[in-house]
Order: sequence, then structure tokens, then C-alpha cells
Amino acid sequence: MKIIFLGTGGSIPTPSRSLSAIAIKRGRELLLFDCGENTQCQMTRAGLSSMKLDAIFITHLHGDHFLGLAGLVQTMSLMDRERKLEVYCPRGEGERIERYLQIPRYTLTFDVAVRELEPGEELGRGGYRIRTCEVDHSVPAIAYALIEDERPGKFYPEKAVDLGIKPGPDFSRLKSGESIKLRDGRVVNPEQVVGPPRLGRKIVYAGDTRPCESVIKLSRGADVLIHDCTLADELLEKARDSKHSTPSEAAEVAKRANVRQLVLVHISPRYEEDAVLLEEARRVFPNTVVAHDLMDLEVAFKE
Repeated sequence: MKIIFLGTGGSIPTPSRSLSAIAIKRGRELLLFDCGENTQCQMTRAGLSSMKLDAIFITHLHGDHFLGLAGLVQTMSLMDRERKLEVYCPRGEGERIERYLQIPRYTLTFDVAVRELEPGEELGRGGYRIRTCEVDHSVPAIAYALIEDERPGKFYPEKAVDLGIKPGPDFSRLKSGESIKLRDGRVVNPEQVVGPPRLGRKIVYAGDTRPCESVIKLSRGADVLIHDCTLADELLEKARDSKHSTPSEAAEVAKRANVRQLVLVHISPRYEEDAVLLEEARRVFPNTVVAHDLMDLEVAFKE
């Protein structure tokens, strides 16, 4: 599973930062979280095909998070996409997105299905689920967590051999949860040679938000937390007024949620260099990076 940061800026694009958009590749599936202006250009630069997009998840309807949708949809239609595209958004905002996407229907070659999600709702998908929570922002907004299903426990072939099982089909049966009956009548159960189930990976994206308990709860134990970091600590009051976060605040969320890694996004155009943001965050949570456009991050399994 890989995260590709297509747009890491906030509010206004700059030569080095496009507006909010994050792609997640999981196996053959491609998901997009937010879709600011220039997203389709950034996808091209990253080598991602919009034709392979399975779903788009919008955190809220500030322009820097969704105004790239119409152009992306029209491009997919020009390329004769036929597969339905799912677009998810906070409750009460579906009609606004549908109005925004009122490209004449005869020009679209596929259906766009817009669905609203409630805070706290969970959406089951193949091998993982998307869970939401409410965030503290100036308009209706939600954060998203991608949570993989549990993986089977680790198989210990040496234990199986010690119990008289030969490598081959019986190994596969034990791995898949079946019991094996040996010639001498003994039964070997999977738990004798397979460890306990292992957690899947978990990624949380909190777009624009003040630090809040709901995001901390959603992020518990996450492998990666992607969090708003619009302004440096010295502009705390401005961050409070505009409902954004500072590096130290985002880092405190990561620390309290016990995540493995914090990635800071939605960087104000006032920061040509991000060293001050990184330094402030790492004082609280050392395993922090500031995302830059087209950065990709491989998310490994926890063993």
C-alpha cells in the first residue's frame, strides 16, 4: 500500500505546492482523498491513471479540497470511461457536489454516484473499511480512516514439521484455517502452527481541522496520520480563528493517538521552507515528516 501526496498546500497554490489531494494505491485499487485544483495534472506527473480511480473521498467543500472534481470527471468522460465512479462527502453536501458536476449528461460516458457519509459511519469495502469522524472546522467536515481487515496469523512451518506434517497441500490447508488429520489418527489444529491474527494497516487523513478528541480516537494505533498543519506555532491564535492546526498541535494529536508516523499537510503559502514546521512538530513527536508534492510513502505491515 502506497500513499502519493499529489497536493500538499493550503488555500492558495504555489509553484511548489498544489492544493489538497492524496492518492492511496492498495493492490490494484486506487483511491483519492480530496481533489483540489490541478489534481489531474498531478496524477499525470505521478503516473496515476484517472481511469483506474475507484472512489473519491472529499473531506469538506472548501474550494481547495474539491474544485478539481469537475475537470477530472470531464477528462475521464473524454477518455470514454464506462465504469461508475463513487464520490463520498460529508452529510448535507451531496447536492452541492451534484450541482457542481452538472456537466451535460449526454457528454458523460459513465455514472457518478455521490453519497453522503455521517460522522462515525463505516463503509465496508473489499479487504478494508473506511471509517469517518467529525472534525473541528468552519464548515461541515469529516476525517477518514482506511482500516484493513485482520491478516491471518504467521505460519510456523518448523512446528508443523515437528508434528509430522510434510510440506505441501497440508501446509496450505493449515494456513487457511483447516485442521489436518494424520495417518496415526492425530489431529493438528491451525492454532498449533499458526500465530494469532495480525492487524492490517491503518491510514488516517484529517484534512482541515483543529486538534480534537474525535480525530485522536479515530487515529488510535494508526500506521500513518496525515494531519492539517497550516500555520507555525507562533501563529496559534490565527490557527484557532481559522480552524486549522499548528505543528505542535498536530504532533500532540499523533502522540496521544500513539500512531507510528505523522505526516503534515495543508501548508500555508507563506512557508517557502518547511524547516520551522518540522522542527516544531518533532519536539513533540519525533517521527514526523512534512509532505511535499509527489512524495510517496510505502506503508509496511506491522509484524
